[in-house]
Amino acid sequence: MKALRKTYSRSHANRGAKLEMLVEMTNNQYRNAWLADIRKVPTPVKILNTEGNKVTGHLDTPTWVDYSGIYEGHSIIFDAKETKVKRFPLKNISPHQYQLLKSWNKHGAIAFLLVAFWLEGKNEPEIYVLRFEQLEAAYENQNAGRGSKSISLDFFRDNCEPAKSRNGIPVDYLAALNLDQSKKLVQK
Repeated sequence: MKALRKTYSRSHANRGAKLEMLVEMTNNQYRNAWLADIRKVPTPVKILNTEGNKVTGHLDTPTWVDYSGIYEGHSIIFDAKETKVKRFPLKNISPHQYQLLKSWNKHGAIAFLLVAFWLEGKNEPEIYVLRFEQLEAAYENQNAGRGSKSISLDFFRDNCEPAKSRNGIPVDYLAALNLDQSKKLVQK
């Protein structure tokens, strides 16, 4: 008797892959220029069984955000999120991710979300830096039943800095954060 395989959406399995690739390219350029050292945090995998070269496992519950690192002596921690609609659903942030960003922010780290809007008819996404303070206001209001369950693209356009491609840097989020030293890389 054949075992039934669980079906899944390949697009769901690869969600975030485009933005992740752009951020990885950006982080490599930051490292190569000795500007910052920011790395992707591996997704935890729980290994269930090993037989020779065959390993069986599943994704474990993530306990971290996508990226962490250091810039000019300051910790940086952020998560990268994508959406194909003109709103960013707050349910895309798990409670553990929010709490981690909150904790690091309270301890002085630069904490934020990098949010990409992949809109129909556009070849490139609109990417914005949502600072933790902005996220906190929306997230806490939503949890208290006072606010929307999502943040509109118009809010991002009016209140957040775009992380644009600059001088060959695919997603220059350090410049979008208005951190002094990021301008040095753009000027080179």
